[in-house]
Amino acid sequence: MRHTFYLIVVQLFLVVLLTNPATLAQTGNPNASGLSFTVSMSKPWTHLLEVEMSVKVAANLNVPNETDLVMPVWTPGSYLIREFERHVQDFAADADGRALDWTKVNKHTWRVGTNGARAWRVSYRVYANELSVRTSEVNSDHAFWNNAALLMYPEGQISAPSILRIVPAPGWKIATGLPPVVGEKNTFRAENFDILYDSPVEVSNFKEFDFQVRGVGHRIVIDGEGNYDPVRLRNEVQKIVAAEVSMFGEMPYHDYTFILHLRSNTGGGLEHLNSTALGFRRFGFSSDEGYRNFDSLVAHEFFHLWNVKRIRPDALGPFDYTKENYTRLLWVAEGITEYYGNLMVRRAGLSSDKLYLEHLAKQIQDFQETPGREKMSAEEASFDAWIKLYRPDENSVNSSISYYDKGELLGLLLDLDIRRHTNNAKSLDDVMRYLYTEFFKKGRNYTPADFQNACELMAGASLDQFFSRYVRGRDDLVSAYNQTLDAAGLHLEQAGHGVGELGGLAPVAVPPQKAFLGADLEQDGDFILVRNVRAATPAYEQGLNAKDRIIALDGARVNKETFEALIAARRPGDSIRLTIFRFDDVRTLDIRLSNRIDGPFRIVPLAQISAQQKRIYQSWLGVT
Repeated sequence: MRHTFYLIVVQLFLVVLLTNPATLAQTGNPNASGLSFTVSMSKPWTHLLEVEMSVKVAANLNVPNETDLVMPVWTPGSYLIREFERHVQDFAADADGRALDWTKVNKHTWRVGTNGARAWRVSYRVYANELSVRTSEVNSDHAFWNNAALLMYPEGQISAPSILRIVPAPGWKIATGLPPVVGEKNTFRAENFDILYDSPVEVSNFKEFDFQVRGVGHRIVIDGEGNYDPVRLRNEVQKIVAAEVSMFGEMPYHDYTFILHLRSNTGGGLEHLNSTALGFRRFGFSSDEGYRNFDSLVAHEFFHLWNVKRIRPDALGPFDYTKENYTRLLWVAEGITEYYGNLMVRRAGLSSDKLYLEHLAKQIQDFQETPGREKMSAEEASFDAWIKLYRPDENSVNSSISYYDKGELLGLLLDLDIRRHTNNAKSLDDVMRYLYTEFFKKGRNYTPADFQNACELMAGASLDQFFSRYVRGRDDLVSAYNQTLDAAGLHLEQAGHGVGELGGLAPVAVPPQKAFLGADLEQDGDFILVRNVRAATPAYEQGLNAKDRIIALDGARVNKETFEALIAARRPGDSIRLTIFRFDDVRTLDIRLSNRIDGPFRIVPLAQISAQQKRIYQSWLGVT
């Protein structure tokens, strides 16, 4: 099932093996070809993974005089060129102990002169000392790697099956989503390189917790210590899996592995076909809020096994591992996954509807306070992910947005709007199920037009204005919130006033105001560091710069806490004098404060709620 959607032409000399990949590099049949890898870690404290790649060409096939071996420069799910090849060292090639000539063709390609040899191998080592869900690490405690960051493929043979053998350090176990080769210890098989690269590996003395959903096995593999309750963690993950499976109605995998790294300084997740790699703060389970944060991470990555791994945007598979793969649909792939990640925690009964609405209100407020929303659309943010999202600077808040953030809000608006159009007969859930059935199961990727068409099909109405204004365009979402939330009997307000009123209509009364500077600050030793300055604010318009260090306010030394308290005590229109270091020079700035509404955004129930609004609310959030 995993390989049915990889529509790649199989190279002729490998066709004979596709029916039985387990025989690769293990058989004495002279007419069998094969690719196999062995990954060892003889000295894990050196942070070096040792790779041996063996290639065999069948006796009845022509043998090329040279073969190019390619290392991916990125890994799917993380849209940045990461140049994995920079960590390769000690490359060598031989045939029956006889050294083969090789040369680098470009930054990520090694050309091996095989001189007609039918069986040959290469060896190299990879420095692995960066723990993230996208990269690799080996040390005295464990090894974790993404195969895209470690293993090369023969050019033109991305569809070839292969075998992966792992030689763990003494006492360590292996966890991966790859199926094992029967009868071969620590040996796994991959039907093609897309699957090989989509299967991360953890090797350590990890803890493991198992559970089943609908008779299918799941395991949580945990490397690192933390303050989690094993029973609670397992039960909550199980409830999330059950809630998401219930939405789609089937489980497109034979087993599933959650690889969880607990560290003091890690976070995030990366999705795979039948596994995910997660990072979370080791002592982040000290409160219900901490568990909810973890649950949202799990729900997001698990939802990806449908949205992205199978429901695939136009350019995301089959992959070109040597360059950027551009799409305008990451706001769907990641943003709508973020929407469901948080919503599924509510539907699984792990959060209250009140807490979920508070989360949405905060997301709306954070987005409204991002000046870049006027400069970049959801589609533009998706397309520019390769140069923007993973490379933020102090001006990013003014020039760009996150497709995660806007995508989550667009998911909310689309979901409630479809429910409103259909009297709750259809929803965004139906859109996702339709894409799964009509695109994944039929071996197709979807385009931006396909996604809009699917939404319109479920809504039974044109949504072109919505997509033109809010997806392809940069119109302010503030005008859409209350019209859409009204479908569920809800209203967005700030300081007791409807947000639509604050956006231009006359409010009933003047909302409370507070003094406003417009700079994001952090304590940096003895100084207050200006992290960024938001456009169209007093700080931006009157000369404060990112990376300035504030020494004093009105001649008095301050830290971040006292500075913010003094600003809060001022009134809109007051002037302040800042003493700063800019580089190594002391300067003073006079800034006149402006005003902003004093109060957080809140989503509240309408005074009167119809039976239909109540049904939509309950169906949407899964509450009674």
